[in-house]
Formats: sequence, C-alpha cells, structure tokens
Amino acid sequence: MRLGELFKGQRLLALICLGSLAAVGAALVAQHLFDVKPCPWCVLQRLIFLLIAAVAAIGWLAGRIRAAQALSFGLIALLALGGLAAAYYQHEVASQMASCAMTFADRVLTALSLESALPPVFMVTASCSEASQYRLLGLPYEIWSGLLYALTLVLAVMAPRNKR
Repeated sequence: MRLGELFKGQRLLALICLGSLAAVGAALVAQHLFDVKPCPWCVLQRLIFLLIAAVAAIGWLAGRIRAAQALSFGLIALLALGGLAAAYYQHEVASQMASCAMTFADRVLTALSLESALPPVFMVTASCSEASQYRLLGLPYEIWSGLLYALTLVLAVMAPRNKR
C-alpha cells in the first residue's frame, strides 16, 4: 500500500478514529498511572476527541458512500476547530486563572453530567492553573492536544480533495 492510499476515504477515517482514541487513552494513562490531574478544559478536549472518533467511525462504517464520508470529514473539521479553540483557550487564558469554575468547559461538563456518568474519564480533579504545570517532553499537554487537533483538521480538510 502506498502512503497516498492511506490518506483516502475510509482508511483516513479509521486513522483519525484511532488517533483520537489514542489521544484519550494517553490522557487516561497519564491521569491514572502518573497522577496527571485534569482540569475542565482537559476533560472537554477528551470529549471532543471522543466525538471526533465517533464521527470518524460512523463515516468509516458508512463504507464508500461519498456523501457520508464528506459529511464526516466536515464534522471532523468543525470538531477539530473546536478542539483547537479549547486547547488555545486553556493555554492562553485558563492556565492563568486560579479557578476554572463556571467557564464554558465547566458549564458544558456540568450540563452533560459527564462526571457522574463516567468518572474515570470525565472527572475534573485540578484547576486550570494546576493542570498547566504538567509537561510531556517539555510541552504542556494542551499544546500536544492542539497539535493533534491541527493535524486532524488538515487531514479532514484535505481528504475530500483526494480523488480515487
């Protein structure tokens, strides 16, 4: 299989799905094995990655229906933009705040009752300023998250241009 073939249609949707699930998996490993405590913006980004994975999986399951794939890539691009905005806000604004209470992320998580529905994945255990102290290879976690959102956005935008 050529590299170009990997970045087409169903395979690309599968790759985006797996990458998003890997991001959430890495966050959960960091949290539960290395005591990296998430703030509301961290948890919101997990939710966005899970939504991207779900949309990519549905697009992949739709098979070779081009309209379904195009819709999937469009929704993935919008979600990736939302993820980029969340990562940027966490890094530039929320990390300077002592408390994340009643920020957009906190209100979304509260409205969806995610903490009580699935605490090991969605429980907030740190403030934004605390969470910004954690680093992976010298960079804050939200930067890594933002980079993955940016890559996902590029792949989703470029995918419809790949013709069979």
